[in-house]
Amino acid sequence: MRCELCGQDGGAVLWRDDFCRVVNVADNADYPAFCRVILNRHVREMSDLPPDERRRLMDIVFATETALRDVLQPDKINLASLGNQVPHLHWHVIPRGTGDRHFPDPVWAQPGRESGEAVRRSASAGQLALALRARIEAMTHE
Repeated sequence: MRCELCGQDGGAVLWRDDFCRVVNVADNADYPAFCRVILNRHVREMSDLPPDERRRLMDIVFATETALRDVLQPDKINLASLGNQVPHLHWHVIPRGTGDRHFPDPVWAQPGRESGEAVRRSASAGQLALALRARIEAMTHE
């Protein structure tokens, strides 16, 4: 079975190093700032990583969450690691607004409204990338 996250970035790359990458999955109009933190090698579960790599991956997830909060001021951030359809270790980091189509349910549920207000604020992918780099650099200097 071919893994789609081993063969492609999985979105527009906002940041990467040799361990993982943060991508913006901008093809969803309801959630234009939907991000994923993706491990660069194929691993199925968090518990398959040694403890230091688990901490490193979660540090990047938290830096991504914080950058999204800094730039967008969403009402809530959802974090999820599912992998049922793509069993390659990755985390979803999704800024949510109380007016979005699915709120308060998960973004994968049936929408509760015909249309919703996406958490847009005035953030570009470039702004998200800058905020993310700043958060990751701050994290590495702690």
